[in-house]
Amino acid sequence: MNFPAYAPDPETTTRYLFFTGKGGVGKTSLACAVALRLADSGRRVLLVSTDPASNLDEVLGAKLAGTRTPVPGCTGLDALNINPEEAAHAYRERVIGPMRGILPEAALHSIEEQLSGSCTVEIAAFDEFTALIGDPETTRAYDHVVFDTAPTGHTLRLMSLAKAWDQFLETNTSGTSCLGPLAGLEKQKGIYEATVRTLADPTRTTLDLVRRPQASALREAERTFIELRQLGVANQKLVVNGVFDATNPGDELAGATQRRGVEALRGARSFLQTLPVAQVQLRAVNILGLDGLRELLSGDASDTAEEVEEVT
Repeated sequence: MNFPAYAPDPETTTRYLFFTGKGGVGKTSLACAVALRLADSGRRVLLVSTDPASNLDEVLGAKLAGTRTPVPGCTGLDALNINPEEAAHAYRERVIGPMRGILPEAALHSIEEQLSGSCTVEIAAFDEFTALIGDPETTRAYDHVVFDTAPTGHTLRLMSLAKAWDQFLETNTSGTSCLGPLAGLEKQKGIYEATVRTLADPTRTTLDLVRRPQASALREAERTFIELRQLGVANQKLVVNGVFDATNPGDELAGATQRRGVEALRGARSFLQTLPVAQVQLRAVNILGLDGLRELLSGDASDTAEEVEEVT
């Protein structure tokens, strides 16, 4: 079984590109490297982290915030972190601010308490996420929006919320929600509907499942693949990151490491035949800063059919 090297083509890459996987698999590095490559090709790119524990700052070597910030050293690349607590605070202030000086303090305090729960935090952050996908005006200036998502479970939750809230606003008859009266959520309803359509559209959205060549990681990737398809996200690719090829036949550790990777891929053969697969070689450089990120995919771009030995 031959896997092409992972080399996203600016001409064929969809507008929305998601990277997901468990912590430590290299999804943030790959998301940053791809965003950088697209920007270096002349595209305008927005790189977004939905991970509350984001380390985009460290990987890019740039100070980021909850607003779009140009990445020094790369023309055309902006980045931002979606901070759930900040999003919730901004939402509460949008709701309560216009009422200050009108309602009694006791009433304002009661509203604040109602909007202080985890539901508000989650949905406020979710609203920022969906605005980047479902509201065309929000990202009109960009050719691509690249998402570095939180670990897999959080990502599944984030994407399932789009469909769940779309359905809730369609069927709810109580007139209220944890975000307030439904009458004030018509704009969000349209954005949620557009988000669901966009996530399901293979011409606009691609989701890259980033995994190491390990048996447990590949089994987890298959489960995620199935769950995402059930949510309507059909355009998925598996990116096997950190593929190791031993160059010294006498090095037992290196040989054993390569064999474990080969055996893991062989064991996942039936799953690997169900979706596109690409690979990224393990690099000896430290993947931090723009130079390291450019090195991550260098060379892979020209290796269009690098073979993983003995998988078949």
